[in-house]
Amino acid sequence: MTTNLASAELKPGAPSFVGKLLGHGDLLIAGLVVGIVVMMVVPLPKPLLDVLLTLNISAALAVLMATFYTKEPLQFSIFPSLLLVATLFRLALNISSTRLILLDGDAGEVIEAFGNFVVGGNVVVGLIVFMILIVIQFVVITNGAGRVAEVAARFTLDAMPGKQMAIDADLNAGTITDEEARRRRESISKEADFYGAMDGASKFVKGDAIAAVLIVAINLVGGLAIGIFQQGMSVGEAAHHFSLLTVGEGLVAQIPALLISTATGIIVTRAAGESNLGTDLTRQIVAQPRALMITGVVVVGLGLMPGLPKIPFFLIGGVVIALAVALRNGEKKEQQAAEVAESTELATRPREPENVAALLPLDPLELEIGYGLIPLVDESDGGDLLARVAMVRRQMATELGLSLAPIRLRDNIQLASHEYAVKIRGVEVARGALEPGQLLAMNPGTATAPLDGLPTTEPAFGLPAVWIGEAQREQAEVAGYTVVDSASLIVTHLSEVIRHHAADLLGRQDTRALLDGLKERMPAAVEELVPDLMSVGEVHRVLQSLLREAVPIRDLVTVLETLGDKARVTKDTGLLAEYCRQALARAICVRFIDADETLRAVTLDPTIDREIAESVARTEDGGTAIAMDPARASAVLDALVAEVNRVTGLGHQAVVLCSGACRRHLKALSSHALPTLTVLSYNEILPTVRIEPIGLVTLAQVPA
Repeated sequence: MTTNLASAELKPGAPSFVGKLLGHGDLLIAGLVVGIVVMMVVPLPKPLLDVLLTLNISAALAVLMATFYTKEPLQFSIFPSLLLVATLFRLALNISSTRLILLDGDAGEVIEAFGNFVVGGNVVVGLIVFMILIVIQFVVITNGAGRVAEVAARFTLDAMPGKQMAIDADLNAGTITDEEARRRRESISKEADFYGAMDGASKFVKGDAIAAVLIVAINLVGGLAIGIFQQGMSVGEAAHHFSLLTVGEGLVAQIPALLISTATGIIVTRAAGESNLGTDLTRQIVAQPRALMITGVVVVGLGLMPGLPKIPFFLIGGVVIALAVALRNGEKKEQQAAEVAESTELATRPREPENVAALLPLDPLELEIGYGLIPLVDESDGGDLLARVAMVRRQMATELGLSLAPIRLRDNIQLASHEYAVKIRGVEVARGALEPGQLLAMNPGTATAPLDGLPTTEPAFGLPAVWIGEAQREQAEVAGYTVVDSASLIVTHLSEVIRHHAADLLGRQDTRALLDGLKERMPAAVEELVPDLMSVGEVHRVLQSLLREAVPIRDLVTVLETLGDKARVTKDTGLLAEYCRQALARAICVRFIDADETLRAVTLDPTIDREIAESVARTEDGGTAIAMDPARASAVLDALVAEVNRVTGLGHQAVVLCSGACRRHLKALSSHALPTLTVLSYNEILPTVRIEPIGLVTLAQVPA
């Protein structure tokens, strides 16, 4: 039988006595509340009262300890109801002890011990200690906890709509599931209910403190009356006897009340943490060894002051300093161990391929400067280079119709201190150097008086120039020189680089952006052409051909309408670009004609013009190219260069005029020797413009 009983007790899953008791917790709590009410009307024997008073102190201490191990308030959500039950139990004990004091003049050993041992039998000391406990509980802890609970309840209710919206947003975005959203909504509701209940429950503690004062006063008055008039004691004897019992009873009741009030303050001020209160407190305090070191030094310093006891200050200060040193050494060891572990892990970790994707993109346009030019960028130092570079983008949009990406401006230690460089897609295309603190005086060809300075060449146009000081500015301007500062020189050079490389700066994505922007305003011009007649890439090549010869594409509508008409006839992007040039004739001519509508140009001998046109051959990709005899082509090029140099030497702008069939091939033939030469066709000249020949390219002396 014994063996069977033992086996039954050790059988897995068999409920224990505590488990059975907790399983009937509802009956237990109901019986407890009923028992508390019965205690208020039924006299209790003194031994039972001693047990209940001890239970009251133990329960209050258990509640306080439970709050220490609570990570967040909702883990102790039953606390408001528990606070009400504990207050009711304490008041029932007050009534029971008061009944025994007034009836028998004896309330058990616990109250007598508190009246004699705790306060040394001194009624005055006991009353003072009791009043101090009341002040601590009522004025400090209870009042503060009530205010915290009130504010927390108000803020929690105010924040509920925002939290609900955040949950709905996360649910709609798919970052949380329906179950998680439901759980979070319940948590918000419980949090609001908890702080609202705590706001009301804190009033129980405040009322309990007031009731304790009244009970003590009633016991003192009632005890004196009963001792003198009913039990025949003297005034002094009655006052001493009943006062000690009353003070003992007040202390027995107020110690648990103080513990419960402290637990209330902890639970309402507890924010969500990673661990319990004790662990978080010690971890966060010892996390600053320097603060502990300063504290220890200050305490030791106080011990050195005259009149203060040295041993306590030296002892506490030394302990704090020793703790700070130990913590700092521990941190160093942990850091060293972590570094060793990290280095070991890195050494043993298999090497993974480096992700270089972030290094691949290139900026379309970059302006790099040496460290000596950084003040030109610093706005606090009066530098305005950034603003001027931004104006360049606006200027190019107005002048060429080119929407440039933001120009990246950065310093480069590989450059000399006063050097700058311009890069297109990571490749340097231009470089210049400045003289610190100097101005550049350029001779436009009209200045005759020489200037004292450092001779140089202006980087943008190749004009002869001189570096001069600020004091020479007025003299140079009077002499006919054009004087510019360093920032203006850089911006001018940058603008010319953009003009010369506009075709390279226009990418296919930029073309798509131009088409999309125009489509919003004039959809017919775009929809008719792309993608039915031409692709974005083909439109891109046409626009590049125009920009390569400095033809603005700002009138994109005219360009697209022309392509829409001619793309049905040919797919040769070079020929389509020629058609677009003819449609943009006014924008092209206006740069070269005089005020009297006269175009002074170098013409091409009709024989050479016809020979170039007849030598055009079809290429494999559907385009066309010049196929002249190399010796003949070289002779034509030499004659062209000689005539252009002659005209330029006379002070004229070199513009070559030829037939439409010859124009683009003559431009291609001269692109390397004369990259900036302007070649126009008769089809690009407006009827109102008068042509004045100032030169003739001929090969009469060279046999065909």
